[in-house]
Amino acid sequence: MKNQPLVSICIPTYNGADYIVQAMDSALAQTYPNLEIVVSDDASIDATLELIASYKTKTSIPIYIHHHTPNGIGANWNHCVRKANGEYIKFLFQDDVLLPECVALMVAVLEQHQTIALVASKREFIVESSYLNDTSKAWIDTYNDLQCTLDYPVKNAIQVLNRSLFKHQSYFDSPRNKVGEPSTLLFRTSLLDTVGYFREDLKQILDYEFYNRVLKRYSIAIMQEPLVKFRLHGQQATVLNKNNDQTDYVIYDRLMYDDYLWSLNKDMRLYFLKKYNPFVRLVFKGLKRLKRLQWK
Repeated sequence: MKNQPLVSICIPTYNGADYIVQAMDSALAQTYPNLEIVVSDDASIDATLELIASYKTKTSIPIYIHHHTPNGIGANWNHCVRKANGEYIKFLFQDDVLLPECVALMVAVLEQHQTIALVASKREFIVESSYLNDTSKAWIDTYNDLQCTLDYPVKNAIQVLNRSLFKHQSYFDSPRNKVGEPSTLLFRTSLLDTVGYFREDLKQILDYEFYNRVLKRYSIAIMQEPLVKFRLHGQQATVLNKNNDQTDYVIYDRLMYDDYLWSLNKDMRLYFLKKYNPFVRLVFKGLKRLKRLQWK
């Protein structure tokens, strides 16, 4: 066990008592032997922390519980990974479940491929009966396969994405998240030293803004085997933060212009230049005016 790198299973929590037992059970059932569990809690007022603490007498795996002053989900994610001691970070959100081989298989990918900085996997869905409706069915139809619009080859059950993704014609098409929800991820802790932490001013799309920064420098592997069960229910953060989408995309589009413009395909470069570059806007305004005069 000592010869294998320590993996920190990072669980940011807030009022997660309904599902945290299933999440914890799945973390402790991992076949990978060298683990710690790091919890960062955003001032839960239910039984979340009591339920987590009860596991300390049931396992030899270290369980660390840290309290965090609420300041948005990104701040809690960052606090959780800053408290981690492992060489690898494996997110597990309080609603979700890891399959037993998840950590072992993901670590193996990164140990074997040094040019890959982050690995994710396909996932299955747990849909709570109270949330099983036409909306959830439509969501699953749309987001079941996040890489469905991509033509990157699959080799040995792994699809590798790189910075060429930014030029891909479907990069801005739905699903916009081409990698996965945080529970599907494992990455080297040292990655945070080069690409930074999660943006705390974003409420909904901070995960795939993070992936963009990774892809500017490194490759991302998508394992084709589902290794995580992602739960859909009415109180999950994805649902509660849905109204923040528009504000997030204002920030996101500006980032595309400021940081990724020349990595994009020519159509999207022109779109963002027309949106944010005053000189280009002036030129196109003049062309439109000239065209109107020609039609008179």
